[in-house]
Amino acid sequence: MAQKIFLENTYQKSFEARIVEIRDEAVQLDKTAFYATSGGQPGDTGFLKLANKNYSVLGAKKGEGLEDVWHMLEDTSGLSVEDLVVGEIDWDVRHKHMRMHTLLHLLCSLVEGEVTGCQIGADKSRVDFNMEADAANKEDLTTSLNKLISEDHPVSYEWITDEELLSNPSLVRSMSVKPPVGTGRVRLVRIGDKDKPIDLQPCGGTHVKSTGEIGIVEIVKIENKGKQNRRISVVFA
Repeated sequence: MAQKIFLENTYQKSFEARIVEIRDEAVQLDKTAFYATSGGQPGDTGFLKLANKNYSVLGAKKGEGLEDVWHMLEDTSGLSVEDLVVGEIDWDVRHKHMRMHTLLHLLCSLVEGEVTGCQIGADKSRVDFNMEADAANKEDLTTSLNKLISEDHPVSYEWITDEELLSNPSLVRSMSVKPPVGTGRVRLVRIGDKDKPIDLQPCGGTHVKSTGEIGIVEIVKIENKGKQNRRISVVFA
C-alpha cells in the first residue's frame, strides 16, 4: 500500500521512497508523487534516481490493490527491493494536467447532465455529457468558464467515509467512472466557498490551488456522439 503524496500535496515534484516490489519493467514504492492513470487523467512521467543513474518513468498505473501504483520503467537492471530512490515527476506536463482537471470540474458545474466519459490531455481535453442537442453553446460556455477562472475561486479538499458518499449519491456526476471507494474514505474536491461551492464531487485526481491558475481557455467543439450524448472539447487559449 503506497502513500499517495499527490492526494495531500499536488505541488510536490520530488520525493524519496523505498522500492517494495519489482515486476518485469515496473516497480512499486512505499510512497509516490506519481499519479496513476485513472478517471481520464494520464499517469505521470518522470524519473527515479539511484546513485548517479536516472531510470525513466514512462508512466504510472494502478495495480491489483486499490492503493498500488506501478511505475513503468524502460529498464530495471541495477534496481533492488529496499533500494532508496529519489523520484521526480515531469512537472510541466503534470501542471497542465492539474489545470485541465480543475477546468473540467468547472465545466461540469456549468453543464446539466451526467458525465458519460472524459479524457484529460496536456493541451486539449474533453468531457462527454448525457444531454440533449443544443443544450450547450460554445461561445456562452467559453465566456462562463473564463469568468469563473478570472474570479480565482479556491480549490480545497475534504475526506468523507465510503458510507457518507453512498448516502449522498447526488455528489457523483459520472456514469462512466466509479467513485474512488474501497479504502474506507473518499476525497471530495470543492471549488469555491464551503457553504456554497461552485462544484463539489469525489475525485482522486490532481488540481491547482485556485481557478486563476488555469489561464484563459476556449471551447473548440461540441459534437454529437449518440442519442443525448454530447462531447465538449476545450483547450488553453
